[in-house]
Amino acid sequence: MAQNFEFGGQIFEIAGEAALYWPAQDALLVSDLHLEKASAFALYGQMLPPYDSVSTLQDIAALCSKYSPAKIISLGDNFHDDDGEQRLAEDAAALLGDLARATEWIWITGNHDRAVSGIWGGKALDALTLSGITLRHEAKADDPHPEISGHFHPKFRQILRGRMVKRRCFVKTPRKMIMPAFGALTGGLDVQDAAIIKACDLSDGEGIEALVATQSGYARFALNKAGAFAK
Repeated sequence: MAQNFEFGGQIFEIAGEAALYWPAQDALLVSDLHLEKASAFALYGQMLPPYDSVSTLQDIAALCSKYSPAKIISLGDNFHDDDGEQRLAEDAAALLGDLARATEWIWITGNHDRAVSGIWGGKALDALTLSGITLRHEAKADDPHPEISGHFHPKFRQILRGRMVKRRCFVKTPRKMIMPAFGALTGGLDVQDAAIIKACDLSDGEGIEALVATQSGYARFALNKAGAFAK
């Protein structure tokens, strides 16, 4: 199985199941953490285990132990709502603070958290361009430049060897990369959904594929423009 791939003239490595490591920038990329989702649901009487933020940040810390990145870039919907940043529990805030002190942490704002400000560390931006690749929360259809985004929480579902496989996945075209949700309590949109295909803004002759992390690297599955898996 391959471990690295090229996108926008740069080399990336799939880190864990839902992150990217960018060696040239020494950066770890994550998306859609949705921190404090459980506490947001609790405000409306739907009780979920209140450990999602700590679990998500522990997963990031584990990847930091492996890669020791200089930068962590989180591509929007970092918190489940605009008040989530203030609700972050003491243990999760302490862990986030440690991570932000050890790295240059960049929060890209998302549709769930336009007001994120980095009160536990880091700085907030609407978008960021590095080495000609734009990092933003939601894919911009009319942008012809290489772009990495999140928002759609793509998930791969297919029957393989007689059983249904459901995994977070990356969606990749020559110009667009859509990352899976990293957060512990995030759901997902089927990779074949028309909204994901539309967001990829395919031009004539451009291919589209799903990248699914495996224990030894990643597997690639070609899609067609209608969203169905190519044979």
